[in-house]
Amino acid sequence: MPRTPSQSSKRRSSKLHKLESRLRLFKMTTAAFAVVAVILALAVSYPSITVLISGPPAGQRLTGIDKPLSSAELSTINNAPDGYFEIAGNMLLNLSLYGESMHNGTYTGTVFVQRMNHTAPLIVGGKPSVIYIGATSCVYCAENRWAMALALSRFGNFTNLYKGYSALGDADVPTLYWTIDNYTSNKGSADYGNHYDSSYINFFSVEYASNISKGFSFVNSANPISYFINSAPNQSYQQAMYFMNGTGAFAGTPFMLWGTTVNSGADAVVFGTAVANQSTALPPLSYMTHQQIINQFKGFNTTFAVEEYAAADVYIAETCSAIGNSATACSLPAIKTLESVMGITSK
Repeated sequence: MPRTPSQSSKRRSSKLHKLESRLRLFKMTTAAFAVVAVILALAVSYPSITVLISGPPAGQRLTGIDKPLSSAELSTINNAPDGYFEIAGNMLLNLSLYGESMHNGTYTGTVFVQRMNHTAPLIVGGKPSVIYIGATSCVYCAENRWAMALALSRFGNFTNLYKGYSALGDADVPTLYWTIDNYTSNKGSADYGNHYDSSYINFFSVEYASNISKGFSFVNSANPISYFINSAPNQSYQQAMYFMNGTGAFAGTPFMLWGTTVNSGADAVVFGTAVANQSTALPPLSYMTHQQIINQFKGFNTTFAVEEYAAADVYIAETCSAIGNSATACSLPAIKTLESVMGITSK
């Protein structure tokens, strides 16, 4: 006999469908696109992003690569105020975060949920897990790591994060590396691990490392996750890679598990605010420095910063369901509402 969904599950499904429809699930391209932020819910006005219109030519920005963040920069990530997450989460929920318009044929919505399926959490050492599979030369991984770091800060602390870039000539987007990455590898390798500690969750991270001067590349295989299984540095990482392989959901990087949800694709796609008369050859984020980005997170006074916090809220809500909402951030009203709207229940 086929199972008939309950009225409550129908309502949750309807809410989730509405959220996902509104958040504009769209296929990303490597072409630059504009982001228009429409802020309706707050009385405060968020200024435009400061963009370095003149900067190094494409493929030449390597300032500080593989250097650790300073203690002050790291503190901005680790000690981000819960209030920022609450404001950004509410803006995401009431659709005042971004424009619902088109620009040169591309949707300008900037935070979206591309979830594949809910799943039971992966428990390792008594804790549920966050798993991330990315690539050093992946431009969407590069941008998305900022939101990831903000989200992970709600459940633990980084003792180190490193400055990095995406593929040179493919936007040169400034990013964070979880550990010192082999970004000059010509044969390809896997960089495992991070400098993260949490009493709530495990964080298993791996990047496919390649020469970023040669553009985007990833494992050339019909089953790329098997590469990470075979090269896993220990049993815990091998277990994490087996788990991700078992989902059958890999469709490119980034590929993640946040507590109870497998995410295929980036949830943070925020390359910057449109600048009048600026060339569209590269997204505006490519002209920023790491310090500019971190300053925006600290000041919480730009659309870019708000959008990154909002994307982090999606990851926080997904993770909270795996830990019984026991972390402080899980009690934020916006996070609770996101869990409800997204149909996530505590495990």
